[in-house]
Amino acid sequence: MNGNLKQIDAGSGSVVGVNNNNEAFVLIDNVFTKISTSLKHFSVGPAGQLGVDSSYNIFKLKSGSFVKFPGLLKQVDAGGDQILAGVNKNDQIYCVNMDANNNWPSCNSPWVNLNGGLKYYSCGPYSCWGVSGDDKIWIMKDVSNNVCSGAGTFVNIGGSLSMIEVATDGSVFGINSNGMLYQRIGVTRSNPSGTKWQVMSACPNKHKHVSFDLGVLWVVCVDGSIRKCTI
Repeated sequence: MNGNLKQIDAGSGSVVGVNNNNEAFVLIDNVFTKISTSLKHFSVGPAGQLGVDSSYNIFKLKSGSFVKFPGLLKQVDAGGDQILAGVNKNDQIYCVNMDANNNWPSCNSPWVNLNGGLKYYSCGPYSCWGVSGDDKIWIMKDVSNNVCSGAGTFVNIGGSLSMIEVATDGSVFGINSNGMLYQRIGVTRSNPSGTKWQVMSACPNKHKHVSFDLGVLWVVCVDGSIRKCTI
């Protein structure tokens, strides 16, 4: 794939990303096309298109243009079932239920604060996964579009990752601090934690960022190059 990115996200048939200059891109006809909004993290999924800029401001696509969304976050995720999620610069965790997301703007703050601390947080159809500052891996089970906070307590999963992404179909992928790429095996609605981590390889050297949608794995390599492979 042509282009150079630091972060990529795929969901609901769309692919978006940002580069080291915080320029944002949307994949159109297999070409990463720059948009006018500057973002340092960009997410797409059933909950829409959501991004944050270098000042932690949140922007949500509404009627074709990005509109400022209440709150301040460093990383956001739109991959849940019409719920939003993210973390702020202090690693505090937040989510927005479906009704608040779809009915925005409203007078009330839409964000629900979750207990714990994570540097990266991603949601799928029935669970959310995150990594803490020490690269430990955590899952929040029983997440639904009306209860984005899920069971309320994070459960530790063995292993170590620096970023993690949950796909719209529940698949889980992550990359560790050494640039190694992993997939969580055995993840189902009845067993959201899965069974083990399996090493994968998409880049010639190290991996930097990963996302998955509709059978296609999108990987940013350590040099910023983009790999697309079918699973």
